[in-house]
Amino acid sequence: MTVEDLLEIEAIRKLRTLYSYYLDAGELDALVALFADDAVCEFGPYGVWEGKATIRANYEVVERPMIEKGGFLTLHANTNHWVELTGADSAVGRVYLIDLSLGGEPEKNPMVWLGVYDESYRKIGGAWKISRSSLQFLWPQRHVTAGFPGKHLPIRN
Repeated sequence: MTVEDLLEIEAIRKLRTLYSYYLDAGELDALVALFADDAVCEFGPYGVWEGKATIRANYEVVERPMIEKGGFLTLHANTNHWVELTGADSAVGRVYLIDLSLGGEPEKNPMVWLGVYDESYRKIGGAWKISRSSLQFLWPQRHVTAGFPGKHLPIRN
């Protein structure tokens, strides 16, 4: 692995970190800008979202109540981000999700979901974008795509 490869991997990790930040802050325009125009999101009980317009519209519906209350009523903590470059402009990754709700009653469990994102990334115009995001929901309900977890990362560009 070269220093250049490590810099590309770090750029992808920053992309993923910004995804969670923008989602929690309710910054939908910045969030949607992280996706490729033809991106696909497979979000289990939330459905399959294809293309930036659909992704934005669905985040608008899902996140609107949180945005109206000022943001940061949820925290999407990401850990264990594993990235593999698959070409000069393509990569895949897997990252764990701990989804916490901060808007409930303090004595209740704030945990909403535990899951794993399987993702594909593409470098477009010099910037890494999310081209596919498949969220494997593991707890409290299990919603996973066929073949999860697979021997390796199941998504390839």
